[in-house]
Amino acid sequence: MSSTQGPIKIGQIGIGHNHASQKMDTLRALPDLFEVVGVVEEDPRWFAERGGLAAYAGLPWMSERELLATPGLAAVAVETDGFDLIPTAQRCLDAGVHLHLDKPGGESYPDFERMIETARAKDLVVQLGYMYRSNAAVAFCVEAVRQGWLGTVFEVHAEMNRGHTEDYRHWLGQFAGGAMYIFGSHLVDLVVWLLGEPDRVTPFLRATRAEQPGILDNGFAVMEYPHTTVSVRSSIAEEGGYPRRQFTVVGNAGSIEIRPLEPPALTMILDEDRGGYAAGTHEIRFEPPSDRYAVQLTELARAIRGEIANPFDLDHELRTQRSVLASCGLEVPTAAGSTR
Repeated sequence: MSSTQGPIKIGQIGIGHNHASQKMDTLRALPDLFEVVGVVEEDPRWFAERGGLAAYAGLPWMSERELLATPGLAAVAVETDGFDLIPTAQRCLDAGVHLHLDKPGGESYPDFERMIETARAKDLVVQLGYMYRSNAAVAFCVEAVRQGWLGTVFEVHAEMNRGHTEDYRHWLGQFAGGAMYIFGSHLVDLVVWLLGEPDRVTPFLRATRAEQPGILDNGFAVMEYPHTTVSVRSSIAEEGGYPRRQFTVVGNAGSIEIRPLEPPALTMILDEDRGGYAAGTHEIRFEPPSDRYAVQLTELARAIRGEIANPFDLDHELRTQRSVLASCGLEVPTAAGSTR
């Protein structure tokens, strides 16, 4: 991939995603890396609700066609509402630009795979917006496991809950995977980063309200590996759920508990001295980022410029997407081409 000199010309398509304005704030706060050339929002509802946010003040509004025809455009951040993410991303890749794509990656695996293979054929960077990839505590945990500090990992528990409004509940009800799809996908991504793709996934999706059976607001999945069982839980029915968000990894030589997930901190227990840490219990805190998305979008710029390989490559994205959809009880092709 050729190096890109100067700030990378980037635009944003869509302001309907819940992270859209924060991503724009970050892009504009990194002027040495990015030059924002314009914003697209062709849905009158989203433009009326969010077009006046400070994140977009002073930026040109344009059509998608105009943005993709902008001379020198190198990348697009796709921040549409959930159903439009993958079709929009496909059009951007067809136009030959690099991509930051908010998550999750759609409920159709063939559509997601086509998008990824288009990027592969065109040598384009695709970055999914899973926010905990840049969490320093999670990165420490992954490296500790890879260095063997915890021995054989036999248990992982991940949880990401929150409360809800009635409007949000009904929005969530549009997705077959419910809470597991929207929130549990963050956790599945971390498990795949830590352990790779599971041998088997068994989903348990439930509605907490009998009068709303189509709103699967309580998700649970078991991911199986040769030596490890993983439980992933995600619900929007728990008021005050943020402090219980966690990523806990247990091995036969030690454990790491990250609870809550933010700000980044962990408790590590070791059975003997490892990696410069003495046997026993360690409370480790990391400098909290001033901007949740700055690390991620800096990585995007460096990958586009060819300075680093994308830390989460296209094959990781395919593994994660298969695992996310399996956790939601949706069809996923197996290696043999059948579905499970």
